Amino acid sequence: MARFELKLPKMGESVAEATITSWLKEVGDTVELDEAIVEIATDKVDSEVPSEVEGTVIEILYEKDDVVAVGATIAVIETEGDNEEVVATPTTKEAPKQSAPKEVSEVEKTIEKATEIVATPVTKTSDSGKFYSPLVRNIAQTENVSMEELETIAGSGKDGRVTKEDILSFIENRSAAPEKFSVPKQEAKVEKEAQKAAPVSVNGGDEIIEMSRMGKLIAKHMVDSVQTSAHVQSFIEIDVTNIVKWREKVKDAFLKREGEKLTFTPILMQAIASTIKKYPLINIALDGDSIIKKKNINLGMAAALPDGNLIVPVIKNADQLNLVGMTKAVNDLANRARKNALKPDEIQGGTYTVTNVGSFGSVMGTPIINQPQVAILALGAIRKVPSVIETPDGDFIGIRQKMFVSHSYDHRVVNGALGGMFIKTLKEILESWDLSQDF
Repeated sequence: MARFELKLPKMGESVAEATITSWLKEVGDTVELDEAIVEIATDKVDSEVPSEVEGTVIEILYEKDDVVAVGATIAVIETEGDNEEVVATPTTKEAPKQSAPKEVSEVEKTIEKATEIVATPVTKTSDSGKFYSPLVRNIAQTENVSMEELETIAGSGKDGRVTKEDILSFIENRSAAPEKFSVPKQEAKVEKEAQKAAPVSVNGGDEIIEMSRMGKLIAKHMVDSVQTSAHVQSFIEIDVTNIVKWREKVKDAFLKREGEKLTFTPILMQAIASTIKKYPLINIALDGDSIIKKKNINLGMAAALPDGNLIVPVIKNADQLNLVGMTKAVNDLANRARKNALKPDEIQGGTYTVTNVGSFGSVMGTPIINQPQVAILALGAIRKVPSVIETPDGDFIGIRQKMFVSHSYDHRVVNGALGGMFIKTLKEILESWDLSQDF
């Protein structure tokens, strides 16, 4: 028999850890090649870790809700074979110590010390019921953070869990402003109570529903965005009659030839990518006082999840895709979003976001910017409306297919002229659609 160590795989350049949310296998269970063995959650997306071998699970090294570093061994699988050698497994539930680079940041030193030093233990669960992962507890022990201080940290993780970033931020702020933590306990308690929101009245007929992990992340992201950017909106109405007629004419042939359903979304996304290319200063990010002009046009596409939350998969280099390529990308990402099968890298790196509020029947919306981007576009519902049609022989009233487009942008770096010209150009591109073109 041989033993195989299943490690937490790399899930993207910016993903360093994940939380175990559910074990799909137990010790003693057999597992097939590529069969999912554990469900994990990052701050971006939920996913599964498949087994890389066939065999029997003989050891599980982490519990549900534990935070695991990328590359750490999470389980041991016994396989058929003659190789008796076993790769050393960690004796604790923390990630093995990595060889440090020549220059190590203070944050990295803190984490490294936390994995080596055993101080006065901090309990796994506080009196109030809060759960603290092994990494957070070790950092607390190393930095002499008491249970009382841990209780004051507002956790951003699942179910309000305190994450590595939360406690490191707490330690950094405590070091920068020690006087804040020298307040007498009674005064500190009063201050903490004053910061709490006014309690919500609950009667016997009300139902209390815990926010999902994804819901909490979205809520925090939205509040942070409103507090960061100076939001302003521009609106425009676009006549998409020619696009509606063209799609109706070609959709069956498109499905037969490409095996993909042609919706309005890829048509609109392709036009948006072309518009961004004309106005590259909408494809930027703000870093302090510096503007970062993005080379690639990576379109984020807000998609609904089965639980009602939204996720934003990203179409990379969208301006380089023709309509067929854009349709395949849109359909693939939307389908996998509904199945919670997106990879972390597929929801990162966006430079501009599009949300289709019209899919829910809304005529228009005022979306919140997806940080660190500086603009977001909302597509309203396509409606048949009476419209004044201008001709050489005079004006007359006719029925046209129209939609509103709402453009939210960060007024710190995008002025009204750029924000307005952007959607005016998008309108011109869509209204000049050629009915005779092929796909």
